[in-house]
Amino acid sequence: MAIQIKKARTPRGFARIFWRLPIWLYRLHLGWLLQKRFLLLTHTGRKSGLPRKTMLEVIRYEKAKEQYTVFSGWGERSDWVKNIEKTPQVIIQVGHRSLHARAIRPSSEEAETILLAYARKYPPRLIRFFFGLLGYQTNGTEEDIRSIARQSTIVTFEVRSACTVRKA
Repeated sequence: MAIQIKKARTPRGFARIFWRLPIWLYRLHLGWLLQKRFLLLTHTGRKSGLPRKTMLEVIRYEKAKEQYTVFSGWGERSDWVKNIEKTPQVIIQVGHRSLHARAIRPSSEEAETILLAYARKYPPRLIRFFFGLLGYQTNGTEEDIRSIARQSTIVTFEVRSACTVRKA
């Protein structure tokens, strides 16, 4: 069974700059390079009320329902997770598209299914490395992935409508 052997620290200093670099792709109108693999989340700060941006890897995309599911590497401690708990209405940008969405948390069973499907797309050594970065000791088995899903934070963004572009 996967165990969390340490609490992964949220990035600070240079590491924080490195993790936030993909946001610049969107600012430079190059978000299309990331296709549906990543999304740019714009959420409202729970204390300041100001817009905040976070880049997230999409672990599942459901075209029929227009839903994007992401995994929080730092769990409940992530600022974006705390912010969407307070204000679940967000804007996500995927490629060229900006979309109004609502953040929801899938059930435990659904979270396990989502993370298992994600883990099956990659070699076990890569999954062990990825979860090792987040502080989990795992051998990549199905039981371990289910255990990680129960201990982690998975969020689905349900698209409500496309954002309209305001002309100046």
